[in-house]
Amino acid sequence: MAADRLQGPPTHLMASEQQIQQQIRLTCSRGPVRLHRNNTGTLRDQHGRPVSFGLAKGSSDLIGWTTRTITPEMVGQQVAIFTSIEVKSPTGRVRPEQQQWIDAVQAAGGIAGVARSVEDAQQLLITQNDCGAVDLTR
Repeated sequence: MAADRLQGPPTHLMASEQQIQQQIRLTCSRGPVRLHRNNTGTLRDQHGRPVSFGLAKGSSDLIGWTTRTITPEMVGQQVAIFTSIEVKSPTGRVRPEQQQWIDAVQAAGGIAGVARSVEDAQQLLITQNDCGAVDLTR
């Protein structure tokens, strides 16, 4: 019985990564948060030349910003904090270049992480300290 609980819901009942991503984008892109789909890849143009698109290799599925009011000296002013959410299905794996992207955004003071549900994304967006950076002690 305990092994059944560890396996999670049957595969046919699990939401796809695309469905989770859409739910996160629609649910979390309100108020101070704006999230946009970031497709990345390479296609060939009409002359057969490769054309890369998207932010960067390994960049997250959803990118945008989270507006925050900042320090007492700047009361009333706001800043947009870069926000990057990598969406994965319950069984999806983060590739090394995706983790490098997340680490770089966090190191630069942005909000970044992996979400497997709307709840994960909401938690990521609220677990920050006063200066808007992700609380890495969690």
